[in-house]
Order: sequence, then structure tokens, then C-alpha cells
Amino acid sequence: MPVTRREFLSEAALAAAVTGLGPSLAAIVSAAGQSSRPYLDLALRCAQWIDSSTQRTAAGLAWPADPLKPAAVGLDYYNGTPGVVAFFAQMWAATGDAKWRDRAQQGGAYLLAESARLVDSLDAGLYTGVAGLAATYLTLDALKVGPEWSGAAKQAATDLTRRATTVGDGVEWSASNDIISGTAGTGLFLLYAADKLKDAALADLAVRAGRRLLATGVPAEGGLMWFPGGAIKANYPNFSHGTSGVAYFLATLYQRSQDRAFLDGALAGVKYLDAVATRRNGARAIFHVTGGGEDRFYLSWCHGPVGTARLFYRLHQITGDAQWRAWIDELTAWLVASGAPEQQSAGYWNNISQCCGNVGIGQYTIDLTRHYPTPIAPSLRDRVVKNTTSRATDDAAGLRWVQAENRVSPENLVAQTGFMQGAAGVGTFFLQLDALARGASWPAPWPDTPWV
Repeated sequence: MPVTRREFLSEAALAAAVTGLGPSLAAIVSAAGQSSRPYLDLALRCAQWIDSSTQRTAAGLAWPADPLKPAAVGLDYYNGTPGVVAFFAQMWAATGDAKWRDRAQQGGAYLLAESARLVDSLDAGLYTGVAGLAATYLTLDALKVGPEWSGAAKQAATDLTRRATTVGDGVEWSASNDIISGTAGTGLFLLYAADKLKDAALADLAVRAGRRLLATGVPAEGGLMWFPGGAIKANYPNFSHGTSGVAYFLATLYQRSQDRAFLDGALAGVKYLDAVATRRNGARAIFHVTGGGEDRFYLSWCHGPVGTARLFYRLHQITGDAQWRAWIDELTAWLVASGAPEQQSAGYWNNISQCCGNVGIGQYTIDLTRHYPTPIAPSLRDRVVKNTTSRATDDAAGLRWVQAENRVSPENLVAQTGFMQGAAGVGTFFLQLDALARGASWPAPWPDTPWV
């Protein structure tokens, strides 16, 4: 749903954020009324700071998650170099500046070389391993960074196929069930890649992954729930590690395969979630974790309404049933009633990132504006922009955010480069705002989003 430039720039989000910012960012924000693309200006400042930590290797370019720890270079999309590479590719698409295309190209070359060196020591996960690398290559291909990326994605998908372990009538890559590192996230990549690479065998493999997840579901509250799997015995019922994410994959698999068993599995997950949901004044949410976190409510992508709403939007896409709209509306109402982003809480701490904090909520407001219009989204979006920019560190090196990645270690403050916990994710949020203001579609959605 296009938003006019006048509408964006007449709102107080940017202008009200000037107080307390460094001179560079303050100048950008103050010039919002004159700049044709103020959010792109902010994304550029994020890119400049990340670029200042570039490591040059014989294989290509890499970026540490924490520039103060140069050895902290990972191949995971969550914190590592793949998320930075994807961000630079999106910068190239948004600006046409060959500098960012070259950064993405050379970063991708590093990923190819390192993943070939490490071979099977990488896990299969969407945010932790090979599926995330393959999805990054598809992003590079979609954004026309270079000619080799479709082939790289095909090879990574072939590796995932080779590494799949047959269990009963299904497959898995580890004991993990979840979106982050497990069968659900890898299965979502396979469905995405089946379309992008025109390879029906990948969709067939995703079906087998779905069968495995149906077998690992645990009867609870008249429905089914899923533990993260492996050594993690606590129940995290929301999107990243639990029932909401697994049910989302099963619903997405039904959308593709029309196998009723997968829709029934997703609905069994919903029955469990409905039984454990907390309802307050027309709003509802799902608790963080068993074993002491039943009264703690996260708010963003990982364990909060932002992620969990994806399941109900997918079900609404499939069925058109009004009950799924009610879930989306009530999850959103919980988010608004929380007072975030200004008000922090036990489940919403000093974090501005895509996974747990501000811009995860901000991304949700963009998704709602594009696909599920609600009067709540614009005002919440403006507040996220204001709060996020006001908390930035701004100097000659660029724009970044010093934050606590983990709720349980609030004293561990660091400025990070990555996608789910750092400047690449914040920069991508600004690029999404820029695209929304121009009425442009988002060219390279991640495989786990229904908002396309």
C-alpha cells in the first residue's frame, strides 16, 4: 500500500528525533523535508559504519559481528556476514551505487569459500547455517549482484538434500524443530528455493520435513505443541523456537501441497496456542517460556506478537476466515498496549534490533501497512523511527546502536553489524521505509515471511 512522501515527511517521526543526536545524524534528520529519500540517507549511514569494520581476506570480504572483536566472523545469517552481505545487496538495489554491489559480491565470495572449507561442520539452519547461506545467494541473484549466485544457491540446496536424514516417513537435519536452526526453518527455505530455482524436488523434500514435524509434535491442551528440540527441553511457544513457527511452516506447506494433514497439524498448534494465550482488554499474547517465564511477554519477532502474527496472517491467506483476523488484531493490540518502543519491560529490554527490539516492531508496521492496513500502524511506525534514531550512536564512522543483545545479560552492551542483532537489520528497516514511501515492492523477502 503506497504511502505518499508528504504523508511520511509531515509526520513527526524524523523531525522530533533531532534532539540528542550527533551532528551528522541531526543534519540528516533536520534535512528530512528537503531530502527526497531521508530513510535512504539513514540506511547509508548504517552501511558506512558496517563498512568501516571490513576485513579483507584472500577469499573476499567479511564483517565481524562485533567490530571490537575482529575474530567474531560468522557464517550465520542471524549475527554473521550473510546478513551484512544481503544488506549491501539491498543497498545496491536501492542506490545503484556500484560500491555496495562490489561489497556484496566480495562478501558472497567469502561465504562461498568459507562454507566450502568448513563443509559439513556447518549446520543446516535458516538463521544458523546452510539454508541461510543459500537464501543469501538467492538474494544476491534476485538483486542482480552477479551471474553466479543462482548456481551457488543450487549447490547449497543440493548439499541440504544430501545431508537430510530419513526418520520414518520424514526427514530432518538435526534434532531441532524450530525456525532458527531446525527443520521448520530449513523447510521454509526449501519451499522458497523450489519456486526460485524451479526445482520441484526441493518442495518434495520440504513435504518430508513437514511429515517429520507432524511426528515430533507433543499432544497438549487438546492440540499439539513443539519443543525447540535437541537439548532444549523448555517450551518457547512463539515464532522463533516453538509451536507458532512450526505451525506456520506446516500451514505454508499446506498452501503449497494442499495436503490436508499439514493444515490439520497447523490448526492443532493453534488449538494449543489458544489454550495458553493470555487475554487482556481485547488483546492477547503468548508467554515467553516455561520454567519461570509464563508471566513474561516478549514483543518483537522472536517470542512476541510480531512473529506469532505471521502464523495467523498465513492462515487468513489460506482460508479467509475472520477468526484469524481477530488473532492478528488482538496480537497487535497487545503490542500497542505494552507502551513499546518507549516503555521497556521484562520482555522488552535495551534492544533495538530485528529479533527482539525496535525495528522488529517497525518492520511489522511496514508489513501491516502493505498487506493488512490498520490505523494503528502509521503512528506506531513513527514512534519506532523516533525512538530508534534518538538512541543511535553517531559520529564520523557512521551510524550504529549500542544495545544489550540478551535480556539475561543487560550489562553486556555492544554495537553489532549483523542482521538480526545489529546495524544491517536497522539499515534494512530504513530501506524498507524508503521503499514504502516510494510505493515500491520489497525485492528480496526472506523465506520465513508471509508478508509478500
